[in-house]
Parts: sequence; C-alpha cells; structure tokens
Amino acid sequence: MKEKLRIGILISGGGTNMQAIVNACRDGLVDADVVFVGADNPDAGGLVWARGQEIPTFVVDYRVFRDNLKHACLSNDYSNSDLVQAVFEKSVYVHELFNGDKEKQLEHICWKVVAETELLMKIREAKIDLLVLAGFMQICTSYLIDNMNQGDDMRIMNIHPALLPAFPGTDGYSDTFRHGCRVGGCTVHFVDYGEDSGPIIGQRTFPIYTGDTLDEVKKRGLQEEYLLFPACIQLFAEKRLQVVKNDDGRKVVWIAEMHNHPNAI
Repeated sequence: MKEKLRIGILISGGGTNMQAIVNACRDGLVDADVVFVGADNPDAGGLVWARGQEIPTFVVDYRVFRDNLKHACLSNDYSNSDLVQAVFEKSVYVHELFNGDKEKQLEHICWKVVAETELLMKIREAKIDLLVLAGFMQICTSYLIDNMNQGDDMRIMNIHPALLPAFPGTDGYSDTFRHGCRVGGCTVHFVDYGEDSGPIIGQRTFPIYTGDTLDEVKKRGLQEEYLLFPACIQLFAEKRLQVVKNDDGRKVVWIAEMHNHPNAI
C-alpha cells in the first residue's frame, strides 16, 4: 500500500476549507491523512469540528504573544539579535507595515518569532510532509518558512480568495466585488516571504453577475475553494509540483502531466 501524505492544517476561524480537505481525504480524493488541526485562536470554531472527528488539535494563541511580548522584545533589545535581524530582512511583507516605522516592524517580528517557535514545536511532533493554511489569518515570517521548507522544496500551502496576483491581503472577495470585476476566483499558492506572493499552484474562477451581493460572491467563491484546495494537495501528494525560476527569476510552479510523470498515480 502506498504511504499517504501527512498534512497538518492551521486555521483561525470556522475552518470550512479544513473540513473540505478532511472530507476529501476520507473520501479517497486526496492521498493524505490530516494528522492535526492547529489554531492561533482558542475560540476558532473549526477546532470543535476537528475534535468531533477525533483529529488531534492544538492552540498557539498569537494574541498572548503579541500582547505580552511585543514591548518586552524591545526593552530587552531582542530586536538587535542576529536572528530577528535576519528574519526582518527576509520577511518583506513587514516592510510595508506601520508606515515604515522600523522600530514597530522589529517589535512585530520579535513576538512573531517567539509565537512561531512554539508553533514549530507542535508541528515537528507530528512529522508532517505539508503544512496547509486553511483560513489561517497570520502571515508567516521567514523563520517559520525556512524551518518548514526542505531546501528548495516548498512545504507550506495557502488559499487566497482572489485571482492572484490581483487583490492580495485579507479581503480578496470584497476587493474583487468593489472593483466591479465580472469574474472572481480563488488561488492556492506556496507561501514565500511576501504577502500572498508565492508561486501559484492552481486557480478556479466563477462569474459575478449584475445585481450580485457581496455575500453571494463570497458563497460562490467558497464553493470553488472547497474543490480547488484538495485538488492542489493531491498534486503535491502525487509529486507533480515543481517550483522553478522563469526567465526573470520569479518562482513559478510546473505541474507534471499524469501520463509522463513516473511518480504519478
């Protein structure tokens, strides 16, 4: 019997994408086992569902680290440590925060690194092959990313509610709707050091009709997400995803065809 992919899922809220992935695994659509569901929020509703499915869960409460450690990080001069400085330089998303206030940016990186250290302890215990961000409302620093990746092999996958590179950030469907787009969509991508800027694995689209409400757009988009995310995880399980650099140095994903790929199922 072929060994299944071991995946861990991180959520922040209701976890409907997490549920779709778990169900796809159990229905045989994805050759993987979900070995944990973690959250940055102890009140995340998806944790209740996961426990009901007898999936191990844990919480690393980011709010505690943010509220208790961000000022201590600076007062103890942690921001000048080689680790924090290196993470700051690579985590380009933070360079746009706080109106360019570097002190606040370093404060942000300090508590994030401490939170991610705790998170990595939980993740390593499970010995996973792929970390899946299914509505995890935290941007990963380079510290977490570099500890998860294996050399050039990217091992963190995220879903975004827009057709990247358009409308990155937390409100993709709303941005799509407000701009009057006639087509919406969702994107699954590998996670890099920016905000929703990593190599794109797959996308699905849906029409936006005159008279649609934002709620209708979001509902239509979620139905596409529930199909796209499991399909992209299955491509990873089949070892069909290869990250390469194109002519301008940007990383992109090549997907091997089933008929000519030796590791395809």
